[in-house]
Amino acid sequence: MFSSPGKPRPHYRVLRDHLQTMTAEMFAERRRVADAAFLYQGITFTVYGQEQGIERIFPFDLVPRIIPRAEWSHIEQGVAQRVQALNLFLHDIYHDQRILREKLIPPELVFSSRHFRREMMGLNVPKDRYVHVVGTDIVRSDDGQYYVLEDNLRSPSGVSYMLENRQVMKRTFADLFGRYDVQPIEHYPQELLNTLRSVAPHEYSDATVVLLTPGIFNSAYFEHTFLARQMGIEIVEGRDLVAHQNKIYMRTTRGLKLVDVIYRRVDDDYLDPLNFRQDSALGVAGLLNAYRAGNVTIANAIGTGVADDKAVYAFTPQMIKFYLGQEPILNNVPTYLGWREKECDHILNNLDKLVVKAVNESGGYGMLVGPHASRDDREKFKEQVRASPRNYIAQPTLALSRHPTLLEDGLSGCHVDLRPYILYGDDVVVVPGGLTRVALRKGSLVVNSSQGGGSKDTWVLRD
Repeated sequence: MFSSPGKPRPHYRVLRDHLQTMTAEMFAERRRVADAAFLYQGITFTVYGQEQGIERIFPFDLVPRIIPRAEWSHIEQGVAQRVQALNLFLHDIYHDQRILREKLIPPELVFSSRHFRREMMGLNVPKDRYVHVVGTDIVRSDDGQYYVLEDNLRSPSGVSYMLENRQVMKRTFADLFGRYDVQPIEHYPQELLNTLRSVAPHEYSDATVVLLTPGIFNSAYFEHTFLARQMGIEIVEGRDLVAHQNKIYMRTTRGLKLVDVIYRRVDDDYLDPLNFRQDSALGVAGLLNAYRAGNVTIANAIGTGVADDKAVYAFTPQMIKFYLGQEPILNNVPTYLGWREKECDHILNNLDKLVVKAVNESGGYGMLVGPHASRDDREKFKEQVRASPRNYIAQPTLALSRHPTLLEDGLSGCHVDLRPYILYGDDVVVVPGGLTRVALRKGSLVVNSSQGGGSKDTWVLRD
């Protein structure tokens, strides 16, 4: 918010002035109204491994993040460029593997990825689209530049909170919201539905789209029900679908109904017990055969997780240059690969300065923030990295931007990141906004909701 102590950036002046007119009691009252709205609408998430119940209200901070148009345009172009390159990478590694033969990415790094699916080799997907929905995590460093932390290509979550945050802010801060020219985000569900229909296996104008969920015990179940309701499509579990003659049908009270597109929120391993995990009760037996026959589209495609691997992420700039012939608009955070011997030594010798991540984990799990970790935790991670160096990367601890956030003892600067959502069907669509995640513990760099983080509304201005 501030360019220097006491000096707000131009687009934050109205917000700063507004906050200065509010007493602590006024702010507390707005917060109670917002919390009640989240509670009554059931805006929740699940923290695995805790015993306080299945669901928890998603923490929300009332001080919005504001992004001027020029900064947003830079982000928008950068994430669109990345998604196109990542999509071309996925098509390439499941077909000609040119980038591997050119030795721009080590083949063994790709083939050793847990999410590389040999079942996808030579399989053509509608319009060559593998990634239809992406959430890219971005941070702004103290040099004023935006850096990409990671691209979430498997089942990026959080977009429902982006939409609900906006509704709550409109109700609780209607006067302030009206003083800014904020770009709308409410059309996201329709854009998502348009994207899913655009990749239907046949040119049906009324393609049947369903959302496949693991069920009520999944951490993002609220989001699954929310998105299905907003798009006006059915939410189904594996037991609601059946494969017959290489086609997928949904069980309804009127009989079986052909399904054209499955927006799955189920991991690859659980999609089809005939071809992946045999003990899965979440998927549909025969789904992969229907997919191979071209009778159903799965979004995102099976096997996209290989581009979600945090070690493969390090090569995204090379992908952009190789496939698009362009310079990356958004930079990666410098990344050390445990897979490379010298870089692994650097990781092991500098654990107190680095953020170390397991390449296939998400949600803040499998991560060590070295400067804030205990000696015992660093020693444990050192052993884990030594035992399986391929499965770890490390990045320097960036001086992440902070944003005023209301904590128990008043406003405080807390670290934030930004997850814009990118859709890729006929064209790339980036809804102007995203989920700003905030670390709600003072000094913490971890913004994941499962690790004590919360969120803010993100206002992208027209001018």
